[in-house]
This record gives sequence, structure tokens and C-alpha cells, in this order.
Amino acid sequence: MRLLDRYLLKNYVRIFALALAAFGGIYLLVEFFEKVDDFLEHKAAINLYLAYFFWKIPIILKDITPLAVLLATFLTLGGLSRHGELTAMRACGIGLVRISRPLVLAALTVSLLLLVGGDLVTPLAAHKTEYIMRTEVSGQPPLAMKRDSLWFREGRNIIFIRLAEPKKNQLQGVTIYEMDQNFHLRRRLDAKKAYYDASAGWILEYVKIHDFSGERNLKNFSAKKLLPYPLQKKPENFNAAVRRNDEARLQDLYRQVRQLEAEGYDATRARVDLQARIATPFTCLVMAFLGIPFALQRGRASNLALGIGISIAIGISYFLLQATLLAFGYAGALPPWLAAWSGNLLVGMLGTWMLLNTRQ
Repeated sequence: MRLLDRYLLKNYVRIFALALAAFGGIYLLVEFFEKVDDFLEHKAAINLYLAYFFWKIPIILKDITPLAVLLATFLTLGGLSRHGELTAMRACGIGLVRISRPLVLAALTVSLLLLVGGDLVTPLAAHKTEYIMRTEVSGQPPLAMKRDSLWFREGRNIIFIRLAEPKKNQLQGVTIYEMDQNFHLRRRLDAKKAYYDASAGWILEYVKIHDFSGERNLKNFSAKKLLPYPLQKKPENFNAAVRRNDEARLQDLYRQVRQLEAEGYDATRARVDLQARIATPFTCLVMAFLGIPFALQRGRASNLALGIGISIAIGISYFLLQATLLAFGYAGALPPWLAAWSGNLLVGMLGTWMLLNTRQ
């Protein structure tokens, strides 16, 4: 490694670490005030506080690392310009692309680390935080799930859901086992879908109904296109099930897509989630491409306050753009890969264009 690269990376890593600590501390503080009422209400033990916020750290790092990369890139180059070092380097014939190269490679390394950590550590952290809040603090029973499927009980009925989509007010692949007082199977209903109507409740679609005798023999079979059914849970009660997608590894998400498609269900949301899981870590690389021209264009005016302001403004704008594109993907208006990667591609092209148009 050349002396110039070591010098740049030393400054970059120092600022990056400080930015992670600062953004992470603010995030933890906000999270603490948001959750403290729940802990106090249920009189949770102090070890649950510590365990929850310990497991929250990997999730926080995943969210704030792109902002830290942007700020570190901006302030590293801004510091060179403010102290005249950038001018001296350029006077020696060192171009801006050469100066920026170690910062881009550092951002790429961070992206790859986030991709690996997001597959190995973040799913476990998401599971731990959800379990602590739902079960150990709130005292609710854990949702019995296997990958993306959901089992639960209402009265004497046992209900299986292949895929819950609460934002669409619908469920896919619903099977209801109705038991008698002796817990013998009385009736089984298989519905391709169920949707929630605010006035009528849950409506099962394309339902196959199997009635059984006391000897567990099939007594009658019928089918209905629509069948109202009094499920007690509402769409918002399935939000916890959807959040558990964060607990899945890449191979689990890929398997979920394959299974849903093989069974004839709509796999659009799962495909978008899979693509987004891969695309999100590379936001760090995109932020480096955007931070370089911003720092170079502002020259000696690149200070800490300006860097923080620009980082937060760009970060909020980017995440709003990404959320909008993902919403289009979930709705089927964009192909899953395009919905997940468009934000990176658009911002990356903007940063590259700004860099190429910066005075050499």
C-alpha cells in the first residue's frame, strides 16, 4: 500500500468510527426513549434492558453505516482541501480519481462486510430483539412459525397461513382445522386466499370444505367461491409475522420465493425482499460516489457541521426514494430487481456524473 493510500485511509477510518459512534449513540438514545415505557409498564428486569439494546446494535449499524460512509468520505476529502493538501497533491500530478480510489475501495469493503453481516448476524439480532420485546417483556406467546408460514390457535380451531400480507389486508394459503370438544377434527377448510373487509371481517376465497364424522371419516365435501369466516385476528395482528422476514437469511428468502412460486402463490413481495437484502449493503458504495464530488465542489468550506447536514439530508432523501421504489415493487408496478436496485443505480450515476464534471 502506497503512503498516500495509508494516509487517506487512516483519516477515513478515524472519521468513520467517530461517525458510527455518534449516529449509533443518537439512534440508541431515541430507541431507549421509545421503548422505555414498555419496559416500565411490564416491570421488566434490568437484564432485559441490556439484552434488548445489545442485540439492537447490529440492526442499528446496518441502518447508519451508509450515513457514516458518506460523512467520512466528505470530511476526509474536505480536510485535505481545507489544509491545502489536496492542492499540493494535484500540483504533483495526482488526479482526483487517484486520490478518491482508496475511499471508494474502503466503501466497497464496508458494503461487502455489511452484506455478510446482514446474512449472518442481523437475522439473529432481529429474532432476539423481537423475542425479548414480545415474549419476555410483554408476556405474549411467540408466534409459531416455520420460515414464512404461520400457525396459531383460536378457541378450538387451529389455523395455518402460508403467507401473511397485512399491508394488503390479505392472507395466502389459509387452512382452518375446526375441532370438537374432544379435540377431534370436525371440519377442514382450505382457502387459496383470504381478504379483510372492515364491515364483513375476513372473507375466504376459493374454499374447499371437508366435513368429517366422529370416526374421522370424510362425511361431506363442498366448495365455495367466497365464504365469510369469523377469524378474531385483524390484519395488523400479523405485522409481527411479516417483520420476521428480517430474521431470514438469504438462502431462506431464496427458498421462500421458490416455494411460493412452486405452490402457485404470489411471490412478488418475497422476490422484492430478496433483491433488497442484496442491494441495501451497496448503499455504502453509492454514498461514497456521492460524497466525493460534494466534498470537492465545496473545497475549503467542507467543515463538520456542513458534512453532518449534507449527510443527513442526502440520507433522508435516499431512503425516501428507496422506500418509494420498493413500494412500487411490492405493488407489482416495477420488476423486483429494478425496485430494489434503482435507488443505488440512480444515485450512483448522479455521483459519477458530478465527479466527472468536477474541475480536475
